[in-house]
Amino acid sequence: MSLQTKTRSYDYPMPAFDGAAAMQMSGLEYLQALTGGRIGAEPSIGPTIGMHIPHELGEGHAVVDATPSDYVLNPMGGVHGGFAATVLDSALGLSIHTTLQAGEGFSTAELKVNYTRPMRPDAGRMRATGTVIHRGRQMATAEARLVGVEDGKLYAHASTTCFIFPLRKG
Repeated sequence: MSLQTKTRSYDYPMPAFDGAAAMQMSGLEYLQALTGGRIGAEPSIGPTIGMHIPHELGEGHAVVDATPSDYVLNPMGGVHGGFAATVLDSALGLSIHTTLQAGEGFSTAELKVNYTRPMRPDAGRMRATGTVIHRGRQMATAEARLVGVEDGKLYAHASTTCFIFPLRKG
């Protein structure tokens, strides 16, 4: 039995965190400068899984779109759960990032994903909307929903807890 194969290649930007800008800009200002092409480069995870630069950012709020394809399949032919988890984690992290003060960073401490239905590779564009629930001095929590843009169905929802910490100069 001969297996059909495909080749996938793509260009992606080299990650370029701008530490000097992060020390001087709020998280929201930093993300707006990043998405506007004024600093850094789009994170390489986007082109890797078919996720697009956030098209909506606000204080404590972020929206990310992604489109599954045949290169993110599980052994049963459905979209791998890691696709939804990655898109949700991005919306969650971005929503928390928008609340950072200049000189602050964050890192995920916990991620909880609940899947509500299987996703097929032809499901179309998905939209993850992340919202901060609590922002403390050292911890923040957020929740997000992953909904099909065309069908309006909920595919997964998630919550996160993130550490907030001071960035180091240099």
